[in-house]
Amino acid sequence: MLGINRLLLILCGIALLLVNYFPIWLIQLTAPQYPEGLELLIYSDKLAGNVDIINGLNHYIGMKTLHTDDFVEFTILPYLIIFFAFAFIGAGIWGKRFAGYTVLGLFALFGILAMVDFWKWEYDYGHNLNPEAAIIVPGMSYQPPLIGFKQLLNFGAYSIPAVGGWIFILAGIVAACCMFREWQTSRRRISVTASSRLMVTLALLSVGIAAAQSCGVKGAQPIQIGVDACSHCKMTISDARFGCELVTNKGRAYKFDDLKCMLSYLEDGTVSKTDVEAFYLADFHNNGQLLVAKDLYILHSEAFRSPMGGNLAGFKTQADLSLAQEKFPGTQLKWEELLK
Repeated sequence: MLGINRLLLILCGIALLLVNYFPIWLIQLTAPQYPEGLELLIYSDKLAGNVDIINGLNHYIGMKTLHTDDFVEFTILPYLIIFFAFAFIGAGIWGKRFAGYTVLGLFALFGILAMVDFWKWEYDYGHNLNPEAAIIVPGMSYQPPLIGFKQLLNFGAYSIPAVGGWIFILAGIVAACCMFREWQTSRRRISVTASSRLMVTLALLSVGIAAAQSCGVKGAQPIQIGVDACSHCKMTISDARFGCELVTNKGRAYKFDDLKCMLSYLEDGTVSKTDVEAFYLADFHNNGQLLVAKDLYILHSEAFRSPMGGNLAGFKTQADLSLAQEKFPGTQLKWEELLK
């Protein structure tokens, strides 16, 4: 095994020893009544953060309370992390390729099983609800997202790796790059310079993919008519023709039943314009299909009678707007004028 790869494997093992001292995962909850947000921090051996407050809120919707002693994973996880830390260090010191392949394979399997177990834990707590809870919404479940953002009633749940989790992920990425380089070396002769460039490229690509996954998929999320609630007025969105949405740089989607509500939400300062990745408006003539707001032609007409009185609608083409004006006389506006 190449000397640089052996050294990197040893460093990966040392880095893994630090995972037990930092939170591995973070679930953040935001709501109008909690503007600073609530945090659930998951360590290898305990739960921390605003656990008591979250348990109090969960009680009203029938979710089981969270207690460290209820999870057997917290008993064995610290030792598994220590095992893999010394396994990487041992593989690096020994310097045999098959040892590195074996440790990396077991480490990848452990990561997959850990995420499956985490998903099952979230599913159990989000679906197995107390039928005698104070608040019961028929058909509603409260499973947090595995990675990314999800709207749960008036709470936004954002789930990402914490410091320990990122150490864990990066250790796996570096180890994978090392063993990929070893595999290439065993198949053909390549220069050290070319091999180093390949390892750096793969590492950057893997980190980029992991970052994209942690931020969730950006783009407009379909509005569920009769199900989704307006983020500003909290009314159920009932008319697809006037629905609109903003998506933040982190991938969070805020849905509204009227353009007036979305503009008021921005004025309130809950979300800054600089934090917005894109605005989306419904295409009035295409069953409420969400399109990028700045690309649409906007018509203001009192004849629209939109849900909250904004009376603004978007059209994909100028011809569509002109056709609508025959039935809904009004004034054409530019998106930039509405954002001022």
